[in-house]
Amino acid sequence: MKLGFFKEQGVDVEFISEYGAKNGPERLRDGTIDFFGGPAFAATRAFPGWKGAKLLCALAQYSYWFMGIRKDIEIPRGDIGALKGLRISSSFKFPRTALQHMLKEAGLDIANNAVRIVESLPSQSEWHSLDGVRAIQENHADAFWGNGMRLALAEQAGVAKLHLDLRRGDGPSGARLYNFAALTTTDALIKEKPEVAAAAVRAIRATQAALKADPSLAARVGCELFPGAQAELISSLIARDSPFYEATIGQDAIDGLNRFAMANGLTDRPLSLDEIVASQFSGFRTD
Repeated sequence: MKLGFFKEQGVDVEFISEYGAKNGPERLRDGTIDFFGGPAFAATRAFPGWKGAKLLCALAQYSYWFMGIRKDIEIPRGDIGALKGLRISSSFKFPRTALQHMLKEAGLDIANNAVRIVESLPSQSEWHSLDGVRAIQENHADAFWGNGMRLALAEQAGVAKLHLDLRRGDGPSGARLYNFAALTTTDALIKEKPEVAAAAVRAIRATQAALKADPSLAARVGCELFPGAQAELISSLIARDSPFYEATIGQDAIDGLNRFAMANGLTDRPLSLDEIVASQFSGFRTD
């Protein structure tokens, strides 16, 4: 949004950072916001079974969750069984749901404390980026679950190393399909302002193409949103993940989302692509 591609498509938008995954779906339902960028399944919290809301497009492909582990713990990367007996810190309900689901699929008995999931310490930032660093430094946990920024900061601080990267195939079979980042809006907006919904998809595609071509574009946005150490990492994180910047939502993504949603009580049946995605906009491109 801040790179100007929405404006180029004739859509005047304001980026409101405080309405993230924690309360964005509810604000979408209440009409406080028109679009929500975040976990593809998050809307089910305010729109059960996606009734009343639709995904417009993917912001990136595959699950973007990572696990960092204390640097001095000597276990092979990707070995989930070796987490037995450790404490894992996680913020917010939805990421924690995914962590629990992954551990269960890997055969770890959370109920009997094979692994302990602990809530993150009270955050000192709205972005929660330093939650992983603090969890390790203050001996609150042995590992943490979160996004790429959380991991990068912990690596930079020298307190943690990468243990799991779901997007690149770590974890149980199919774990990369638990979720993906998506742009969500309401059925009401799609019905009343289809041209705006279409323009939003075009703007996202243009943004993805621009960031793939020049990840340093993200730096000027990062400087507006994040403190210094975090802003400096934005371009490198964008460059690393840019191969996954594709707006199309395929059937494999919907199948994975359905399996995850049903296993965690977010839906009671598998939904078709058209029940979840505003597929009438899927053909829009930047050219």
